[in-house]
This record gives sequence, C-alpha cells and structure tokens, in this order.
Amino acid sequence: MQLNSAIDLQAVQDLLPRFWELSGQKIRAIEDSFDTSKGAPVFTEKGIYVTRGWTEWTQGFQFGSAILQFDATGEEEFLDIGRKNTVDKMAPHLTHTGVHDHGFNNVSTYGNLLRLIQEGKIEGSSWEKEFYRLALKVTGAVQATRWTKIPNGGFIYSFNGPHSLFVDTIRSCRALVVSHQLGHVLQGENDVKISLIQRAVQHLLSTVRFSVFYGKGRDSYDVPGRTAHEIIFNTNDGNCRCPNSQQGYTGFSTWTRGLAWAICGVGETLEILDQIPEADYAPVISKADLIAELKQAAVATAEFYLANTPTDGIPYWDTGAPNLHRMGDYLNRPADPFNAFEPVDSSAACIAAQGLIRIGNYLKNFDPERSERYLQAGIQVAGVLFSEPYLSTHPQHQGLILHSIYHQPNGWDYVPEKGKVAHGESSMWGDYHARELALLIQRIAKKETYYTYLNCVNP
Repeated sequence: MQLNSAIDLQAVQDLLPRFWELSGQKIRAIEDSFDTSKGAPVFTEKGIYVTRGWTEWTQGFQFGSAILQFDATGEEEFLDIGRKNTVDKMAPHLTHTGVHDHGFNNVSTYGNLLRLIQEGKIEGSSWEKEFYRLALKVTGAVQATRWTKIPNGGFIYSFNGPHSLFVDTIRSCRALVVSHQLGHVLQGENDVKISLIQRAVQHLLSTVRFSVFYGKGRDSYDVPGRTAHEIIFNTNDGNCRCPNSQQGYTGFSTWTRGLAWAICGVGETLEILDQIPEADYAPVISKADLIAELKQAAVATAEFYLANTPTDGIPYWDTGAPNLHRMGDYLNRPADPFNAFEPVDSSAACIAAQGLIRIGNYLKNFDPERSERYLQAGIQVAGVLFSEPYLSTHPQHQGLILHSIYHQPNGWDYVPEKGKVAHGESSMWGDYHARELALLIQRIAKKETYYTYLNCVNP
C-alpha cells in the first residue's frame, strides 16, 4: 500500500454525507423487501440481498446497521428499525449454543442500543436498560461455554467443533468482555464460577500465539504478520497440530478477511484494557505481558497488511490466491475488482481500516511514527471505500460497499460476466463494518465521544 497524505481526515469527512444518504437508502430497501423468516441477509446476488444457510451470523449486522445509521444521522426511523427488530428477532441469537458469533450478532444490536443510552444519545427507561444488560450478560456466558482447554490456556471453538480455533472470533469474544464488565459470570457444574474475562483473555492469547505468525520458523511459510484462518488442535492432549483454512486458499497462505479480523480485534482490545481491572485476569497473565503480546500482534499484522495490499489499500481475497501471479505486478497498482483472475475483498478493507485507525490511536504515546502511518492508512482506505467504484450508488442495488467476497473456495459468490471474477456484490458484514468505520471517523473528526464497543458499559 502507498500512503498518500492528500487523502486526510477532512477529505474523508467530506464524503460522509453522501455515504450516510446512500446507507439509509440501502437499509430501507432491505427492511421493505427482505423476509427474515427465511433467514438473515448474507450477501447480494444481482444487487439483492439473499440468505445463505451456514450459520445465522449476519442478522446482528442487519439490525445493527440501522442503529449505527441513527447514531450518525439522528434519523429516528432507523432507531425504530433497529430497536424493534432487536427486541422481536434477536432473542434466539442470545442462546445459540452452536456458533462462535455472539459478539457479531448481539454486541452489534443490544450492545449498540445500550451504548446509545449510556452515551446520552437516546432515552431509555430503567427496564429497557436492564433488558439490554441482561441480554448482553447472557450472550457472553453462552459464547463462553464453547470452550476447549489447551496447555496454558484455552479458546472459544468455532462451529467446526472443539478442535477448531478461528481467527474471526478474536473480535466476537468482545461478548465475554461486555458480560464480565456488567458483573456477570458463567456458572458450571457444582456452581463453579467461571470468569468470563479470563476466558476472553485466554482466547485472545491463543489467537495471537497460534493464528498469527512472527517469522520465527514455525513452518516454511512463517512470514511475520501473516494469519491462518483456522488452527487445528488435538482435543485429546490440547496440542496444536496445523494451520488450516475454511474460506482462504490454504492454511499456509493468508485469507485477507481473517487478517483484517485480527487487526481489528487486537486494536479494539488494546484500547479498552485500561477499563478492566488487572486483578480480574491476573491469574492468566499480567497486564504488562498481555499488552506486550497484543502490541506485537498488532504491529505484525498491520505491517503485513500494508506490505501485501495493492497501492490503494484494497486487498485481494487471499495473499496466496493461485492466479495472482497471472496479474503481473499487482501490488504496485490499485486493486482491480473487474479482473479475470482473482477477486478483491472490500469487506476485508472495511474491517482492517477500522483496526488500523484503532491501533494507530493506541500507539500515539508509544510509537508516534507507526501511529501516524497506521492512522493515515486507515483513513486512506476509508476514502477509497467511500468512493466509486466501491461505494454502491445505484438505487436498485441493496448493498452499500461493492466487490465483497464471501466464500471463494466454495464458489458461493455471484459472477456477473463470463471471463471475469466475482465482483459487484456486497455483504452484510462488509456494509456493517463500513458503517462502523464511517461512524468512528465522523466522531473523531467532530471531536465527539470516541466510539468503542465498551461504551455500552462506561462511555
């Protein structure tokens, strides 16, 4: 990626009115036409959101998007959409024992609503606040039950089973953090009280130790900062066996959305650690040692992203995708979503840009030079995403950010023209994280309350 100081905070702020106008149009279109009785909207086909049964991990992004829209614009209709649908339709996600996605679904809905009350942006009765708090307590505890013990720790296992650690979950485990901060615990057999923050920290450590590589010779593909989508463990003895990938090309290449989840998850965790008493997780690790490990992962993954992404900051779907070599010197020019060889993934850029900004903000007092680079990179990527050809301007297209990819290995993404790769479509997670990115930038530019998920407890 090439940094360009001409794309600064003010330049991106100037793009936001149009962004939010289009965002509102898309939310209304989905609300008016999508039948949620058939599942959650996942991605678009020919510009229309469709469901894709695998796990229902995107419904919180649907209704959370309306809440973010209200937050950014003050338009009450979107608060009504988000609030009503959260109350009416999100309860099954609170007690869903089969997924690792609680932080995605429930912090994006119940968490955002409670955050707005805590920040004073909406009024909420004591009972409404307690309703959201109870939901957030429950979701963190339920997610924490998906637990695999390994030597010196453990992790929240993915929907693949107890052997499987997904890099994605580093961001979804914020459900445990919120639940703990609200005073909750998980109770097990014989009423044993299990600390949610200790499980969250153990999961964070497992992710940065196993899913992130540091160039120390773990295998022949141990490039500093690369990530593996999935790590496989032997559930008999807890030992790590190998990297793997579900949505990337291989376990020995880097699926860029997984890399983005790591950047974002580590960045937002570093920001909120000062709000959590060290004594609450001290049996696992000291605060100083935890910060050291998270900072190492943050810098490694951010540097890998910058080094392995085209000049405009929009990545291809996997850094080891098999046909990238046919594109020539593809890293030294802007990404081409209309090429004939490998698709880009704008949703990875939406997620990574937010993470780069958060890491950059965190590093201001520790590493000013890196801080400035990461902040510039995150803002610059946002400027590209909030402009064409990535911003979806057609009134009949329900997606907000174009050129997102869901599952390239399974061939699930719509290919609109022969001889080209999948392009021109959107995803619910990409659109939601674009809105989070826009809200984060808007609040920074206007010097408003800094946007973090833990504002639902202490703004």
